[in-house]
Amino acid sequence: MVRIALDPTPYHHDFSLLEFPEVAARLGYEHLQLTPHVDFSPFFRYPKADDDLVAKLKKAASDAGVGIPAILPVQRISWPDEPQREVAVRNFTRIIQLAVQMEIPVINTEFSGRPERSEDSEAAFYRSMEELLPIVEREGLKLNVDPHPDDFVEDGLEAWRVLRGLNSTAIGFVYVASHTFHYGDRATTLLPELGDRLGAVYTADTFDHHRSHGLRYISNPPGNASRVHQHLRIGDGDVNFDELFGTLRSIGYLDRDDALVVSNVFAEDETADDVSRYQLQRLRELIG
Repeated sequence: MVRIALDPTPYHHDFSLLEFPEVAARLGYEHLQLTPHVDFSPFFRYPKADDDLVAKLKKAASDAGVGIPAILPVQRISWPDEPQREVAVRNFTRIIQLAVQMEIPVINTEFSGRPERSEDSEAAFYRSMEELLPIVEREGLKLNVDPHPDDFVEDGLEAWRVLRGLNSTAIGFVYVASHTFHYGDRATTLLPELGDRLGAVYTADTFDHHRSHGLRYISNPPGNASRVHQHLRIGDGDVNFDELFGTLRSIGYLDRDDALVVSNVFAEDETADDVSRYQLQRLRELIG
């Protein structure tokens, strides 16, 4: 059965870390993906959780009847400058330890390099993996990576080539629907290429920035290198979710016991409860 997990980011401002499982349960979700949080694993910094907090979070999840199948850390593991990369590896090593303590089998992450230094960033990623991948494999974890907009690799197929080069079944791909148009709008061809190495699917909508001859968004000065995308509720953008889930069904992803679909809408915090419930209902329809 496909697990549908809530990304609790919209609730960071109003609830504490230990309240997230109850929030997810109240909204009807049976699963929760841990995302960067100041009390557990902040963006780019050393994790702040100790044994006591881990025990309390595990108890909160158990009490709420909510599973935590995955954790999403973001560290500069592909940074082209060595001091930042070394820090990221140290931080990520601790995150792996926390995942093991939390009995979380999947780590979903991003490359976190720089597009203007693509070659150096790719080399940095492989250096980091020389240190991290043996630990991931030893602990029996899965590590999935999303080529995020403004990363050293954004095209989905090229990102898969980078990951495939690691030659490890512990490595997989995170397909983020709201990054579809940065990936190259290639779900129908990329997902079959990934096969059983597709590790997670995130679901939020976005606009196609290529439309209107590249003038869908206007930012100044003209020609700047900014990347723009949204995390809207399903149906409010240009992503073809019927096509996406049809492809997921055709490759057998929706039949896998480990299939994970995450709702990660970030643009509707003011109505987060309504949107989260809508997402759950819509995802059940798309999966069903």
